[in-house]
Amino acid sequence: MADLIDITREGRVALVRLNRPAQLNALNLALAEELVAATEALDRDRTIGAMVLTGSPKAFAAGADIAEMAGKSAEEMVEADFFAIWDRFAACRIPKIAAVNGYALGGGCEVVMMCDFAIAGEGARFGQPEVKLGVIAGMGGTQRMTRLIGRSLAMDLHLTGRTMRADEALRAGLVARVVPDEEVVPTAMAAAAEIASYSRGAVRLAREAVAKAEELPLAEGIRYERAVFHRLFGTPDQREGMAAFVEKRPARFHAPADEAAPSDPEAGA
Repeated sequence: MADLIDITREGRVALVRLNRPAQLNALNLALAEELVAATEALDRDRTIGAMVLTGSPKAFAAGADIAEMAGKSAEEMVEADFFAIWDRFAACRIPKIAAVNGYALGGGCEVVMMCDFAIAGEGARFGQPEVKLGVIAGMGGTQRMTRLIGRSLAMDLHLTGRTMRADEALRAGLVARVVPDEEVVPTAMAAAAEIASYSRGAVRLAREAVAKAEELPLAEGIRYERAVFHRLFGTPDQREGMAAFVEKRPARFHAPADEAAPSDPEAGA
């Protein structure tokens, strides 16, 4: 059987491509397992600084694989904790950019929202049409979308099942940039290469701090941010980055020791 994802590397960036084009990259369990295993391996690989996730020109992913789920009972879904594997993908700390062409519907839209940001082609389409199948989103769509674009628009999409064009998705905050379709992957790869050129520890902690804003009250979030900011001082990359700025030269970052940039600033000294 053909691999369900393809991975290529360019410098410190991994390009991960979903590879079920005949099924519009429908997300079955086998694909999820392959993608999660690959992403976790990239997360551990200190030679990789960022990843880009994409699909085909016609579809990033048109949804979960309905044929795989259609005959299951509630008991079977609960027993399998169906879709829980995607929590592992979302939890990976490697910066993840979604490069979206074509359809990103249902589970495909939910995977886009699990990435740190998305770059979409002008022809991309987004939506959560699960209500048309007699179910709701199950990979975090109701929760992440509401946080990203607000209650009213999230209600609109989840209750009507309509699709959203790329320009509307940009205005709503679902995607970060919209570019011509043929420029989606090159633009995402360039952004990933820029991210990968920076301090690995600072990048990972920056994305964690931004993510905390969705969970914490403002005052607590500011305390979290400040604790991370303080703890990065004295790391090799902080010294190099600030020295390079003062000396008016490009910084030459290297991967700091993990203990120099703890992921939890509240874990103690």
